[in-house]
Amino acid sequence: MSKKIYSNPGAALEGLLFDGMTIMSGGFGLSGNPESLIPEIRASRANNLTVISNNAGADGFGLWMLLETRQIRKMISSYVGENKLFEQQYLSGELELELNPQGTLAERIRAGGAGIPAFYTRTGVGTVVAEGKPVEQFDDEDYVRETWLRADLAIIKAWRADPAGNLMFRKTARNFNPNMATAAKVTVVEVEEIVEPGTFDPDCIHTPGIYVDRIVVSTINEKRIEKMTTRPRETV
Repeated sequence: MSKKIYSNPGAALEGLLFDGMTIMSGGFGLSGNPESLIPEIRASRANNLTVISNNAGADGFGLWMLLETRQIRKMISSYVGENKLFEQQYLSGELELELNPQGTLAERIRAGGAGIPAFYTRTGVGTVVAEGKPVEQFDDEDYVRETWLRADLAIIKAWRADPAGNLMFRKTARNFNPNMATAAKVTVVEVEEIVEPGTFDPDCIHTPGIYVDRIVVSTINEKRIEKMTTRPRETV
């Protein structure tokens, strides 16, 4: 058996968690959340965490679980609108927030994985996003300098993995996960299925196994829908 494969989510995180660490957590809303690994972080009681993620889950689910136990000190995020606990803790001063435009957050993570310490973007120029950051001109346009994001640990969710750690994601659950896998000292992946070696067409691999340190089969695959909107089916 591959040395990367662990028997359960708790074992996959063993020896990795400590107070004050920075964690990247994949997902967009509730799509592609590491549903099985987050409860293990909660159980560890590791605190004073900085968490880099699109948002902080929703009521009772995802990173919300770590907000409830006050284990998160700072969020680096791009969307906070649906999480009332997130809003409450930020407005009360309990939680520090570094808010990013969505594309900027994605590029900061990608830059961290690519070894690019900083880059320039027009997004946020002339707004609070640019406050305190260097601004330079290129082709007579202002650009704000943004810095990379890196982490001690990335927890991500994929659809399938082989024993070498090569990953495939499914549809929108791909989101921030592949970039986060490249930008942390250690990457732990929960997957729905571990396949036999040689199953993947090399051209269809989304994340090469060189970026993956530990793999575990998911114990939670609820895939909750954050907000469902429906309409009556039209009759002919």
